[in-house]
Amino acid sequence: MKRLILSIVAIFCALSTFAQTQVVKWVSSVEKTDESTYKVTFTASIARGFHTYSITDETSPTEIIDVQIDGGELAGKLEESGTPEIIDGAKAFERTMQISQSIRLTSQSAVYSGTIYTNACKTGVCKAEYYDFKIDLEDDSLQVAATNQDIQKETAQTIVSRPKEDNAPEQDKSNIWGLILEAMLWGFAMLLTPCVFPMVPMTVSFFMKGSGSPSQGRFKASMYGLFIILLYTIPISVIILLTRIIGGDAVTADIFNWLATHWLPNIIFFLVFMVFAASFFGAFEISLPSKWTNAADKNSDKGGLGGIFFLALTLVLVSFSCTGPIVGTVLIKSTQGEFWAPMVTMLAFSVAFALPFTLLAFFPSLIKKVKKSGGSWLSSVKVVLGFIELALGFKFLSTADQTYHWGILDREVYLAIWIVIFSLLGFYLLGKIRFTHDEKVETIGVPRLALSIAVFSFVVYLIPGMWGAPLKALSGYLPPITTQDFVLGTSGSSVTYSSTSESSENRYGLELPLGLSGYFTLDEGLAAAQKEGKPVFVDVTGHGCVNCREMEARVWSDPRVLKMLREDFIIVALYNDDKQKLDESDWITDPQTGKVYKDLGRANSYIARTRWGVNAQPNYILLSPSGEQLVPVRGYDLSIDGFMEFLHSGIDAMKKH
Repeated sequence: MKRLILSIVAIFCALSTFAQTQVVKWVSSVEKTDESTYKVTFTASIARGFHTYSITDETSPTEIIDVQIDGGELAGKLEESGTPEIIDGAKAFERTMQISQSIRLTSQSAVYSGTIYTNACKTGVCKAEYYDFKIDLEDDSLQVAATNQDIQKETAQTIVSRPKEDNAPEQDKSNIWGLILEAMLWGFAMLLTPCVFPMVPMTVSFFMKGSGSPSQGRFKASMYGLFIILLYTIPISVIILLTRIIGGDAVTADIFNWLATHWLPNIIFFLVFMVFAASFFGAFEISLPSKWTNAADKNSDKGGLGGIFFLALTLVLVSFSCTGPIVGTVLIKSTQGEFWAPMVTMLAFSVAFALPFTLLAFFPSLIKKVKKSGGSWLSSVKVVLGFIELALGFKFLSTADQTYHWGILDREVYLAIWIVIFSLLGFYLLGKIRFTHDEKVETIGVPRLALSIAVFSFVVYLIPGMWGAPLKALSGYLPPITTQDFVLGTSGSSVTYSSTSESSENRYGLELPLGLSGYFTLDEGLAAAQKEGKPVFVDVTGHGCVNCREMEARVWSDPRVLKMLREDFIIVALYNDDKQKLDESDWITDPQTGKVYKDLGRANSYIARTRWGVNAQPNYILLSPSGEQLVPVRGYDLSIDGFMEFLHSGIDAMKKH
């Protein structure tokens, strides 16, 4: 095991040695403006702390050089979106920059190629970067944006100094440390998500049944944490290496999307939780086959690593619905030129994610030392955990139900199940319900009374949800309120749809939360925006996205946010996990790979990934009616003021545009 750890460390060190950090990352999109003219837009993501220069800057402008157009010609000059800031006396952009060039076709098709030159500077030290691109334009091509990551290549990297300062070049290390810190905070936060928290009782129960000396218990707990780290870091590292070599993230994105949203893994996870709940209730005892047990006894020095490994594997798989956004962001970074940083970031995330579970694995052995008498309390703990497993397991069935529109677990049905489950738990804590392995409860102590009060209070909190109460604290666990058959009062009334005669609500049967109206395909949303002269609010979301529901319940529901969304924007919700089949006329073909996307979710995922570099939910993008990105993408953030600032910045950019 020590050799394995040392080998992994050596691999990371080798990768970091050969890595070259890319400061400015470009994606391209193509828009057909008339019968023979295309507008090619390049959007840059600039590393924190750096800035690049406007195309109108006299000192070091961003420009496209070595331009070649086979079958076409330039239609106008290079244009720039937004107003540059004045930094050190020069016109510059921070965080993002967007330039565009119109091309007029002189034949049926054209090939537009060239090199983007940009000079990224920080505290007087600049990094000149060159990127090759080659874009095929066809008169009948799909009007879907595509990234040029597969054909971009960094052909030169030089360090130059601004004339007015004589600073020696220095490597930016604050950015990677910021990413590591952010990843660790996300790792700790994942414990509280509805996909991960159900694994806490499973972990405690597993290590409660462990036997052996204290040193063996500590060893097993440590190996549990190490397995979690390795199961996250090694596969992601391999995936990053493969996508780096092969040159695309479409295949891996589809795999992770399948794992998080397809009915098969979600039904399996649901059944696993039901089986564990039944085991906690005393229906049967889950144990390894006797052959495995005998082998473990003969090799007790190995500490039963097989069972611990599979427990860690279960945790990683089950939790992926909530950890997926972080993993998706890492994958996108890996295909945008950052080679070793995503691996280190995932390592930091997995260490923080594994630490609480490692501590929980240590904890059961301490419980057995502290409480040797009155062992019935251990049985009671298992039953309580069983009720919790039973309730939380329905989250996975709900994900499959929402994704495939089965209509089995509407919101009121889901709440009814939870109300019954937690009511039974309350009665159990009061001693009114007993299982076969329970002793008769003559009296109850203060802890059980306090827990029963808390459980019944929770039940009372749930009941108004049957009539449409938002229940914001549980928004991530419950199906969306749009599935509610009956809502008492006007605030939760049925959705008012767009007046578009051929709206996508009617085509796909989807709805927006909070009574908002909008669209579910980008083309329809852009058409409505052009008609009404409003910016487009794109919501990259998913039926199984826990954080999406939380954003809608806690941020969108704010009266200020809701008013702006309703009055100032055309809303387009792109569900990345919807399994409805598209009409053949709406199929999307990837021009790079030839792959055809035939269902709504995969088509939306392709658009988000190739147009804005987004591979996770939730993410929010503000567009002009012509489809140009107005401001940087905003992800999961519960700050209402920050979201308001994001919306206002989009409107301001729209006015300048």
